[in-house]
Amino acid sequence: MMVCMADFSHILATRPDFDDDDREWLHHLVADWQVVADLSFADLLLLVQNGDGKYVVAEQCRPSTVMTLRGEDVVGDVMPDDMTGELDAAMQSNVVFRSTVLRSVGKATVCNVYAPVRRNGKTLGLVVRETNMATRESNGRYESESINAGKQLYEMIPRGQFPYQDSVMSQRHIARVADGFIILTFDGVVRYASPNAISCFRRLGLLSTMPGQYLSELGTQLLRENDPVPETLPLVLSGKAAVDSELNANRSAVSMRSLPLYDNNGRVGAIILCRDVTELRRREKELQTKNATISEIHHRVKNNLQAVSALLRLQARKTKSEEVKKELQEAQRRVQTIAMVHEGLSQTADEIVDFDKVISNLLHMAVDLATMKDQVINVNFVGKFGMMPAQDATPLSLVLTELITNSVEHGFEGRKEGSIIISVGRSGSNLNVVVEDDGTGLGSEEQGGMARSSGSGLGTQIINTFVTNDFGGSVHWEPRREGGTRVVLNMKLRAAQDE
Repeated sequence: MMVCMADFSHILATRPDFDDDDREWLHHLVADWQVVADLSFADLLLLVQNGDGKYVVAEQCRPSTVMTLRGEDVVGDVMPDDMTGELDAAMQSNVVFRSTVLRSVGKATVCNVYAPVRRNGKTLGLVVRETNMATRESNGRYESESINAGKQLYEMIPRGQFPYQDSVMSQRHIARVADGFIILTFDGVVRYASPNAISCFRRLGLLSTMPGQYLSELGTQLLRENDPVPETLPLVLSGKAAVDSELNANRSAVSMRSLPLYDNNGRVGAIILCRDVTELRRREKELQTKNATISEIHHRVKNNLQAVSALLRLQARKTKSEEVKKELQEAQRRVQTIAMVHEGLSQTADEIVDFDKVISNLLHMAVDLATMKDQVINVNFVGKFGMMPAQDATPLSLVLTELITNSVEHGFEGRKEGSIIISVGRSGSNLNVVVEDDGTGLGSEEQGGMARSSGSGLGTQIINTFVTNDFGGSVHWEPRREGGTRVVLNMKLRAAQDE
């Protein structure tokens, strides 16, 4: 084969005569053909013709039930010229076309069978079933039933009956052939059940033998009064539609999928795939319980922080000392800042927060609290902080709110309007933040190279302590060229992931 690097979508795009429905049909086919490969114990290749009429491997599928013939990726490979006549004949066929020549793939002797992929009277390509002849020697009941079922599904491809047009798959853990399968007759009677399928139903509490009995009756007798019964369960147990469902009984759960079998005259039976998902469901339930507990803890912490904030606000109203009142209001603002960061963190299952959303709300709140009634101060952002863990988000929020509050209270003192620009540069864990305002200048916002105190000097201590001690960074105050103040923060985030 000649090698040509390409992917499935790109190869389909080279065929201008394919419409969107044609491409969707082929995508649908390769999304569902694993079951054919597994039942057939065979590798599958999808061939389409390129603009030169050459047959190209558009996609491949390896069986999970037997050793694959093709360890290498052959998507994009062009089929040998000596196969063109056989492939052309297969494309002209309305049914499965069997090669008369045995070929070698590696050390294996392979028999190729071709299923033309037909849709609305149009042949889109070929599905090649590469059967290792060694897998057809001395097969038992399990192998012969599996291969026969795979053959029936495979023969549905040229008739446009597979993949299923009305397939409805809703389960997260769809059963596979190796998990267990059952063969049903047209009437829904179990003709064969694989050992793993029998084990699934034993787990559900079934004591009787399965062959010769209606699967719907077997499933129904397992159910108790309060067991959940999905609407799709009867359709799956009867094999009448391409749907999936789940049977819950005896404190166990089995995920099932129905694959109806058709011939030229209509439905003749079905394959039911079964998978024991008891342990998966138990883990999911545990995880839901843990998530609910964590959510409740978050809720209580937020409420407690809000309660502390409310108490500080109440105390500030009652005190007669203006200095004490101002300090209590500052304390209330800081507690409110921590509460808002915590609320942002509690919205996700992990301890990572979209810091841009959190800090935007916080800083606008800080400006609202610090401005006078007739002042209008705008806050604008340049760049993005990105995702950030709580370990970094909380102290960084306090640093920025202290800077913004300091800017509003001192830089815009006695002014009606102003603007603050926060510029962010981030590379992995390295963070550079520049806070600029067009206020009255550095002299009003800075004392001794640090932020001017708005009361006890706690704001200055918060900024410098967090930036230097927690982030191992630096704070530089300097006059803004256009007037106002410029504060440069250089920090190294402790727990952040590289972006």
